[in-house]
Amino acid sequence: MLAERIEELTAQINELNQRLTRLVERHAPQLLEPVGIGSDSAVTLLIALGDNPERLNTEASFAALCGVSPIEYSSGRRSTRRLNYGGDRQANAALHRIVFTRLRHDPRTRAYYERRTPGRQDPTRDHPMPQAVCRPRGLQPGQTGLPCPAL
Repeated sequence: MLAERIEELTAQINELNQRLTRLVERHAPQLLEPVGIGSDSAVTLLIALGDNPERLNTEASFAALCGVSPIEYSSGRRSTRRLNYGGDRQANAALHRIVFTRLRHDPRTRAYYERRTPGRQDPTRDHPMPQAVCRPRGLQPGQTGLPCPAL
């Protein structure tokens, strides 16, 4: 009885994943081209883009929307930057999944990471990758197929 229910739920999950993939392929196929972006992450990013189209004029505004833009702060004489902790948390989580998938499977992303972070051993700390993921062709605002205003 439990095994039958698990099979039913697995079949429903697979059907919904196929439907999501078809929707993304129809409305924004360029999102599925880069390495590391699956249909679940693409849908999450499209939802974030669709909810805030008037706010997205540049890649910097998209990074701020997703909570991966740098913010300057200072303490006394010291001035530095940190990542923005605001923004759409689900879009931020999607970018996080994309970054670590690309670090594992894409040699160009790995080379970029090693070039930008010499001497660091732990890829989970203070990496520049979320901002870099905002730049691929599939995520630029104003591109055909995305619900963003033209620049």
